[in-house]
Amino acid sequence: MTSRFILLVLFSFAFGFSFAQRLPTDTTSPEGKRIDILYADKYNYQKIDSLNEFVSLVGKVKVQQDNVIFYADSAVLNRQLNILEAFGNVHINDADSIHTYAQYLRYLGKEKKAFLQKKVRLTDGKGVLTTEELEYDATVKIGTYLKGGKLVNKKSTLTSQEGYYYGDTRDVIFKRKVVMIDPDNKITGDTLQYNTGTEIATFTSPTVVYNIKDKRTIKTREGFYDMKNKKAELYKRSVIEDSAAIFTADEMAFDDSTGLGEFRGNAVYRSKDTAQGFDMIANNIRTNKKTNSMVATQKPLLLIKQGVDTIYITADTLYSAKLSDLTKTRAVPQIRDHAANDTLVNKIVFSDKEAEDSSDKFFEAYYNVKVFSDSLQAVGDSLFYSLKDSVFRLFKKPIVWAQENQISGDTIYLYIQNKKPERLYVFENSMAINKVDSSNYFNQLRGTTLNALFVDGKINSMRAKGNAENVYYATDEDKSFIGVNKSTADIIDVFFEDSKPQKVVFLRNLDGTTFPMRLTNHDDLKIRGFKWHDALRPKSKYELLTFK
Repeated sequence: MTSRFILLVLFSFAFGFSFAQRLPTDTTSPEGKRIDILYADKYNYQKIDSLNEFVSLVGKVKVQQDNVIFYADSAVLNRQLNILEAFGNVHINDADSIHTYAQYLRYLGKEKKAFLQKKVRLTDGKGVLTTEELEYDATVKIGTYLKGGKLVNKKSTLTSQEGYYYGDTRDVIFKRKVVMIDPDNKITGDTLQYNTGTEIATFTSPTVVYNIKDKRTIKTREGFYDMKNKKAELYKRSVIEDSAAIFTADEMAFDDSTGLGEFRGNAVYRSKDTAQGFDMIANNIRTNKKTNSMVATQKPLLLIKQGVDTIYITADTLYSAKLSDLTKTRAVPQIRDHAANDTLVNKIVFSDKEAEDSSDKFFEAYYNVKVFSDSLQAVGDSLFYSLKDSVFRLFKKPIVWAQENQISGDTIYLYIQNKKPERLYVFENSMAINKVDSSNYFNQLRGTTLNALFVDGKINSMRAKGNAENVYYATDEDKSFIGVNKSTADIIDVFFEDSKPQKVVFLRNLDGTTFPMRLTNHDDLKIRGFKWHDALRPKSKYELLTFK
């Protein structure tokens, strides 16, 4: 501001006088629609040259251009250039929709742009934006700050180095060192869009959302979070991490008010529990946080962590939830002693303390079940597994393979202890088949029930009860065949060495015959129901990882 102009302003304030009507105006000004003076306690008019025609206003100043009204303690209006400078308690009322306050204003009437400084405050009735310098374009209702600002909207506070406010939509775009804090979340990033009306935060750059209550961290590059309704949708391979697990997916949506979530596209759930942990992979996983349950579809894969021997499970559908909730609606037999007693005993019952344990988890798999681990493999129609008793229950014509042994039946219970197979119990139509080395001969064992014991992950012994039948190929020390024995008994025990049958013991009502190898039709010796299902056996974990 020139010294000449300052003297003019001082002169105007000193010798101005009150007025009750507007000055004569020329509304056809080439510099844009003219700024009209509505009121001031004092004013002074002076024309210096063709470009400098000033009106000085003092006391309760009120001027207007279109639907925008300006208030200030004092002001200087350049009539020729249509420029307004205002000082002290500046207030801009833009059509009663947006109100802006400051201590200094420079307004270009032709462009309808306002430049405000010192204690600047803008509000749309929903949120309040504060900064030290703000540019406001009244034509498009856009406010811009470039030297730091803060927005307070109800319980949310947002700060950034740069900000762009859009009055028509009530959107604010924050850039550079963005921080948003509300009672539940802290959001940090480089760019954030927020709507003061809907309270929706939109992410368009790498952003971190930390939920204070749940101690949950979200990392995303694109998406939105509805702060009012507690709903979010995230894209571009976002990650959610809390104290229990890490969730990653191409797309995810969740509702914190209901606890429901959906994760789509290469969704990966990784548990942090090293003792009872599990991972789950699928193209679609739906979760319920309140019931701590999840259902996975579209090529799901469950990985139960067993040290170096992880168990991989695939099926059409995988489901997991709290065992303590299941026992409230359905009896879950305690079968740890089942194989020893051949009877179902007791049922699983939880105390409140036990219900909070990490073992309070069960898994169900439906249709086309496949299981792979280094120790054994299995297939079946459906599966149930409880971390409480570490027992796999396989239903509807399941088959289990352990080394060169194939075991099948109507239902199979597989017991795990210390992360290795401990016992396998089969009931109804149970059969065990062992391929003799590279030959086409098979040792066979059949009974109503079958109980197999493992040592260090390998079959050690096997007992068949109830109309037990056995076919056993005997060999000498050079592994040459001596003959083949087919027998029946009430109970047949088979003892293994290095997962191969080495000894057979018959208990009660033995009836058997030994046949020479060359004079025997070996197909006729096969026990009823014999089927070698090697083609169904999962050959590696990669086969399950590429499950179709």
